[in-house]
Amino acid sequence: MRFNREPSEIIAKWLEARNSTPMSSPHAYIERVVDLLDPALNRIHNGTLEEAREKVRAGTPDAVRSIDGSFALLAREGKTVRMARSLDRPMRYFLAKRQAGPALIVADRIDTLFQQLRREGLEGQFHPSYTRMVPAHHVTEIQLIGCPDPDPVYTRFFTPEQNTQPRDLDAIGGRYIGALAEEVAKWLRSIPETEPVGVAFSGGIDSGAVFLVTYHVLRKLGMNLSRLKAFTLDFGNGPDLAQARAFLDRLGLGMFHEPVQADRGDIDIAETLRVLEDYKPLDVECASMGLALFRGIRRRHSQWRYLLDGDGGDENLKDYPIEENPELTIRSVVHNLMLYQEGWGVGRIKHSLTYSGGLSRAYTRTYAPARRYGFEGFSPFTRPDVIAVAEGIPFIDLTAYDVPTLYSLKGEVAARGIRSVTGMELPVFPKRRFQHGAIALDDLRVQMPGAEALYRRQFLAQYAS
Repeated sequence: MRFNREPSEIIAKWLEARNSTPMSSPHAYIERVVDLLDPALNRIHNGTLEEAREKVRAGTPDAVRSIDGSFALLAREGKTVRMARSLDRPMRYFLAKRQAGPALIVADRIDTLFQQLRREGLEGQFHPSYTRMVPAHHVTEIQLIGCPDPDPVYTRFFTPEQNTQPRDLDAIGGRYIGALAEEVAKWLRSIPETEPVGVAFSGGIDSGAVFLVTYHVLRKLGMNLSRLKAFTLDFGNGPDLAQARAFLDRLGLGMFHEPVQADRGDIDIAETLRVLEDYKPLDVECASMGLALFRGIRRRHSQWRYLLDGDGGDENLKDYPIEENPELTIRSVVHNLMLYQEGWGVGRIKHSLTYSGGLSRAYTRTYAPARRYGFEGFSPFTRPDVIAVAEGIPFIDLTAYDVPTLYSLKGEVAARGIRSVTGMELPVFPKRRFQHGAIALDDLRVQMPGAEALYRRQFLAQYAS
């Protein structure tokens, strides 16, 4: 058999014929995109939802970086699908095979992806490890061109510069808390003025800063202060309740406090694993506390919707115990851009395609428990403008690679910033994790043994049958 035309011409004609085949043809190549994300959860401050989607469709870093707010967005252009999310919005996808063509399913949860596959009779292709997380601060581009599928292309849209701030802690604090206040103000303006606003409050540096800034902004905007509450989780013997009371009483703000009592017998690891969809012990512990807090608030306030928290504050000021992680040194912490927000980063050996890394992975510990009980959460520490100030801090110059100095930095920056922006004095207490403040550590260990392998097996067992 002889060809009268060049092979490239024949291939081009075949592609043209395939792409022009009517949808009704039994030989049509039909790719599907199923977007199961809730569009109502996007909170865009500088345009409409469709305008934000168009920016994702364009896919350029500047266009996506200009989206101001919390978002998880998908946009399609022919066989090209682009996805992008903010740090506080989990976004997962699964690419299924069909005889007619690939099906891309996108949702905020692994179980939502599985349920959709089961509805379509494709559950036999599913395993949790086959799902993918869109990494925060990146446009993820997928080409729906069939089998085998090409790897996604990742384009970073948020790249803060390091070491741009002066060595003046007063100046740094003012800019950091000033950026925090601006994000709180935008968020407050975006929700109904009649809705109450709660803060998940331990009396620590991060939740304390969020509470005081929210109080300050409500007053500055002339909004009703009676909308505000500080909710503190207490299992009866944790140190946070006394700390939270001392914090607020010192500032004469005790009238805003509402303790939320919980029973340690209500901690259900199986429930936490179902909600969290992850198995890292610290995140399982934190999510268990979140479930207890949100459940307790919901029992008291059936219509409450909006809650703030301080998640991301530790990551921004690099305030995690380095000695607890054998992979880290202070040099790796201060030299690597957004290490705690993104982990080792896209394209690195230790970056998980299923879960992403850093807070990009771990934010489900806050997001998922809040959504389980119908709350819309918000942490101003996750906003790029706040992170940009933090990443600009000259950590090396200010710490000279001294670990205790690094640990003390967050309190100094936050306290000076609160004084500059609000005129109030921020009480600074020693750092303590959420789960270590709501319940006594010995009791926590009895309820939660902390074995990652056990948690992983329990999570995967949900999909074993």
